[in-house]
Amino acid sequence: MVSRATIALVGSDSLLGREIRDIVATSATGLSLRLIGADEAEAGRLTRVGDEPSLVNVLEAETLVGAQAVFLAGSSESGRKALELAGDSVTVIDLTYAAEEHPEARLRAPLVESEPEEDEGRVHVIAHPAAIALALFLRRLQAHEPVRRSVVQIFAPASERGLAAVEELQQQTVNLFAFKPLPKALFETQLSFNLLARYGEEAPVSLEESELRIERHLATLLAFPGEGAGVPMPSLRLIQAPVFHGYSFSAWVELETNPGVEALESGLGTETIDVRDAGLEPPNIVGQAGQGGISVGGIVPDRNNPEACWFWLVADNVRLTAQNAVAVAEQLR
Repeated sequence: MVSRATIALVGSDSLLGREIRDIVATSATGLSLRLIGADEAEAGRLTRVGDEPSLVNVLEAETLVGAQAVFLAGSSESGRKALELAGDSVTVIDLTYAAEEHPEARLRAPLVESEPEEDEGRVHVIAHPAAIALALFLRRLQAHEPVRRSVVQIFAPASERGLAAVEELQQQTVNLFAFKPLPKALFETQLSFNLLARYGEEAPVSLEESELRIERHLATLLAFPGEGAGVPMPSLRLIQAPVFHGYSFSAWVELETNPGVEALESGLGTETIDVRDAGLEPPNIVGQAGQGGISVGGIVPDRNNPEACWFWLVADNVRLTAQNAVAVAEQLR
């Protein structure tokens, strides 16, 4: 019997934690998860990884002993605590950006990387899912039809803020129909039936902070060597959308030479990019739920610029982040 690598999962009941559990149970057979709660209230619960029962452990140094790596998939607080407890002996795979400023941190996105660097360090920070999605699209496009410039509007889901944000959006929607006050702990304003270019002034995290992270991560991913390297950095605008899960992107791209919609459709497809041609309905976040990679469609020429086209992209943010994190763990075996 082939031995499996033990990976500790901190935040096993978060949206990201649940997604990692699903991927490991269904496709990453070389990994074995040790579930760890993001707080003491989760510890001691009996849950499942696939068909196997599993106990949720408390987060302490002893529960990290013997693990080849640890996923940080809970709160920022639990991530920082796990990073401290892990010390120098355990490799960290961070899905929450808690370790982003760590001196050993390396930005990772295996779906974008042509091949991993030889010296990856001990702390692996998974790139923002919006940055991964755009890097996949722009690098593939650049490899076939060089890009002159691009502008992308990014529509973010509530799930990017975690389960509490999903629940806040849900409760806002329910309360609106019941004519009750709206909960605003995370967004500090009404998100339900609304689009936000900025959160309320008292929001614990600003939308601008996420936009800057996406921009920073995307710049790094576009600079990775390999196919599609050298694509110009796009102009980005992040909008908070009133949806629970899934990123949507409206991308305007000016090419050096526009080969036409059919050529673009035939050149974009890969194992990680599903292209829906003009004969199919454009992709949407409902259809993309639970799917890895990205979907591209709705490609139409810009009527005012013969060298430019509009593209519509979607990605399941939770799945895409977890997919890249598990890929890093499998590389470490």
